[in-house]
Amino acid sequence: MTAPDQGSALRTTPLHAVHQRAGATLVDFAGWEMPLRYGGERGEHTAVRETAGLFDLSHMGEIHVTGPQAADMLDYALVGHLSKVTPGRARYTMITAADGGVLDDLIVYRLGDEEYLVVANAANAETVLAALSERAAGFGALVEDRSPDYALIAVQGPAAAAILAPLTDADLSGIKYYAGYSHHVAGHPALLARTGYTGEDGFEIFLTPGSAAPAVWEALLESGEPHGLVPAGLSARDTLRLEAGMPLYGNELDAQTTPFEANLGRVVKLDKPGDFVGREALQRVADDGPRRRLVGLVSRGRRPLRKGNTVLLDGAPVGAVTSGAPSPTLGKPVAMAYIDSGADPGAGEAAVDVRGRAEAVDVVDLPFYRRER
Repeated sequence: MTAPDQGSALRTTPLHAVHQRAGATLVDFAGWEMPLRYGGERGEHTAVRETAGLFDLSHMGEIHVTGPQAADMLDYALVGHLSKVTPGRARYTMITAADGGVLDDLIVYRLGDEEYLVVANAANAETVLAALSERAAGFGALVEDRSPDYALIAVQGPAAAAILAPLTDADLSGIKYYAGYSHHVAGHPALLARTGYTGEDGFEIFLTPGSAAPAVWEALLESGEPHGLVPAGLSARDTLRLEAGMPLYGNELDAQTTPFEANLGRVVKLDKPGDFVGREALQRVADDGPRRRLVGLVSRGRRPLRKGNTVLLDGAPVGAVTSGAPSPTLGKPVAMAYIDSGADPGAGEAAVDVRGRAEAVDVVDLPFYRRER
C-alpha cells in the first residue's frame, strides 16, 4: 500500500468523498484509492474486537454467473462443490490454475437456482473474470462483470447485529454464518450477508446501485454511535485478519501455492463428480502431501516480524514469514509463515531473522485469536 501519486488515475469507490471528509489517510490499494486509517489503527482494531467497525469494501470484484448450467460450470471452474450450495447460502472457495496454484480465493453466494454471485479480491478481479469466462465455454452459463454496479459495506464486531437491526427489515437472528438474502438496509435494497474477514461476527451489505452507499454508511454510523462504532481502514483490517489466521492473497496465497500448503485443503472437493480445473495436480498434492505448511509464530520479544523474514530452526533456514505485525489483542508480535513440511519445530529452537538478529518465537497452530461464540 503506497501513498497515491497526485497524477495517478486511481479508481475510487462511491464512499470516497465520505472518507475524505472523515480525514482518512488514503493510499493506493490494488489501483484503488482506499482508506488506510481514519485515526489510529490500534483503536480501530480494538473497536472491532470490542464493539464494532465499519469498512468500505467497494473495491472488491462482483461477478454474476447465471443460466441453467451455472452450477455445473462453477463446479468445473472452482475447487468447491458449488452445485450443493442451496439458494441463500455462501461458500468460501478458490479458483486454481491447472497446476493447482491459487489464482484467487473467493466467496460465492447462490442467489437463486440459476444465479450465483462470485466475489473476488480487487487485485485479482480481472483474472477471475477472464478465467471464469474461458471456463464457461460449452456450458449454458453467462459470466458478467457486475462490479461497477455494486458498493459493499461491512459492519464487523460483537455489536454488529445490534447496530444493524434498527435499519433493516431482516430478522438477523435467522441469518446464519455464510448466508445472504435480499433485504433492505436504511431503506435501500441490499444483499445482506453474514460474512466477514475479521474473525468477528458481522455483516456485509451489497448495494445496487452503489450510489446508495453514502446514505447507508451514514445511517450505520448514526445507529452505531451509542455502541462505539468507528470507521476502520485497511490497516486494522489486516491485523484483524492476521489474528484470525485468514490468508491474504499475495502473502499466504498465490499462483505458486496450492490450497493444501495453506492448510485449506478442506475447500478442495476431490470427491465431487466430474472434472474440475486443477483436479489432477491437487490430487497428487493430497496423496503425496504438500512441500511446505503454513504455521503461526508468536514472538518472545518485542520486535515486529515482517513479510520476507527468514524462519530458522536451530539456526538453519526452514521457511519465510508471509504476514506479520504486532497483535493488539495478544500484545505480542505475531506472524504467519511457510515452513518446510519436514521441519519439526518441537525438535529445536525456532527463531526469525529480523535484520540479522535471531528473534526467538513459538510455533503455534492458527488462528491466534478465536472469538467466543
